[in-house]
Amino acid sequence: MREVPPRYVTVFLIFICTCVCYVEHVGFSIAYTAAADAAGINQSSKGIILSAFYYGYACSQVPGGWTSQRLGGRRVLLFSFVLWSLICALVPPDPTQVKTLILARLLVGVAQGFVAPSVHTVLAQWVPPHEQSRSVSLTMSGMYLGAAAGMLFLPSLVKFQGPRLVFLSEAALGSIWSMLWLRFGDDPPHSNGSKAAGFCQSSLPIKKMENAGVAAHATKIPWKRISLSLPIWAIVVNNFTYHYALYVLMNWLPTYFEQGLQLSLQEMGSCKMLPYLIMFLFSNIGGVVADYLIVKRILSVVRTRKFVNTIGFIVAAFSLAALPMFRTSFGAVFCSSITLGFLALGRAGFAVNHLDIAPRYAGIVMGVSNTAGTLAGIVGVGLTGHLLESSKSAHSDLSSPEAWRSVFCIPGCLCIFSSLMFLLFSTGERIFQ
Repeated sequence: MREVPPRYVTVFLIFICTCVCYVEHVGFSIAYTAAADAAGINQSSKGIILSAFYYGYACSQVPGGWTSQRLGGRRVLLFSFVLWSLICALVPPDPTQVKTLILARLLVGVAQGFVAPSVHTVLAQWVPPHEQSRSVSLTMSGMYLGAAAGMLFLPSLVKFQGPRLVFLSEAALGSIWSMLWLRFGDDPPHSNGSKAAGFCQSSLPIKKMENAGVAAHATKIPWKRISLSLPIWAIVVNNFTYHYALYVLMNWLPTYFEQGLQLSLQEMGSCKMLPYLIMFLFSNIGGVVADYLIVKRILSVVRTRKFVNTIGFIVAAFSLAALPMFRTSFGAVFCSSITLGFLALGRAGFAVNHLDIAPRYAGIVMGVSNTAGTLAGIVGVGLTGHLLESSKSAHSDLSSPEAWRSVFCIPGCLCIFSSLMFLLFSTGERIFQ
């Protein structure tokens, strides 16, 4: 029986990793929203609690990239999972314990902030260039499958068992993954050693693979060049926009369905998970299409990245603007599915571009980029709470389309702006040797 290449095992485990992380993201939002609504917590206060995660997440992005490059992504990823799983097990289910909840979410954010930089460090060291688009798309699509699973199962779990069991279930999932990673996760291959065999199966020259896999601790990290690079700024701006739209929808769609459309999440059945399933599908389609265009030399690397990024973000912009016009469950689910699906498609543009331009410093660049994405969560989730509170005062409730128009139009405008930035300043050439 033919042995599975080690890099495929690594990519699969990272896919499961991102899946579990987003079960936790969606799970807390669903459990806390149900408990907060039952306790009469206002929208502004909900926004503060929901956005607390992103403050901690922002603080650990760049340190996560630096630590991953120095100590190895495998170790840092394991540490992250053990830490946030332990915190989830201790989260109180009482929504009135505001200070405790804020502290818990901050710490979970800090722990999970190490995930994305360490994942990109591992992928840069394991995955050959001709597989990078689909590997990054696959591993990141785990986020959407996790969110879909959370939306499908967790509302009923909250209804019948309460928020506490949701937190314990998330902690159990994190612990199980940690044991799998400890057992099957492997250190990255090196140019001299038995693990280089994982790369020799690739059709690429070993020299090229070596260059992608060298850890950054062997050289000085060019912080100034990174901070002044326009191609990196193009990635940063798109990461901010992507996560602004994603986190606003992820954290506030339950409220939009229940208060904006007067629908019950429990009664919506499986259709409420459709937006995240579409994200999962489109993310992988984007990765496969991008790799095909590059390998077959239909488009250059930079033209491929710009093509999928622009298509994804422009379609998402229009569907975001249209979302508050739909007043039925089918219309809202369809429109939010188009929005999230094409945002996920765009990841095969800006998100993979880290590995194109700076494979040696992929964890660092991802840390910088994801810091911007996390700031988007802080701004977007918190601002949405204030916008809804103001709209509620003006319209007496949140059931009118006008109450939600600004919530969805802001990320729509950002999508158009960031796609133009990527068109103007991105590159597919390696700019950090």
